[in-house]
Amino acid sequence: MLFNYLPLLVFLIMVVLFGTGMTVASTLLGPRRPTTAKGLPYECGIVPAGTARKRFSVSFYLTAMLFIVFDVEAIFLYPWAVLVRNTLHLFGFIEMLVFVALLGVALLYVWRKGALEWD
Repeated sequence: MLFNYLPLLVFLIMVVLFGTGMTVASTLLGPRRPTTAKGLPYECGIVPAGTARKRFSVSFYLTAMLFIVFDVEAIFLYPWAVLVRNTLHLFGFIEMLVFVALLGVALLYVWRKGALEWD
């Protein structure tokens, strides 16, 4: 049974060896000519003003995390919409109503706590 997976194992070994070999070869054979211009952060061709180590507000990270959470939860709506009529029927519909209601309560809670304010 494990003999059927031998080509996959050989392929994975070759991929790891190729990736490692290319990384080592580029490190050993590649030219090294460091300049101050190469060491600067690239900002769309504009000369950088200030430091690249700028602090961001916690509200920025909180908003980003909330976006990811609600975006991932929205992904669950598509498979449900495909299967609701043929497979899930009334139980699946009620289950998704509960799911969306919980998301609505979570959004209302976050909104009331002021997590979406940019002051």
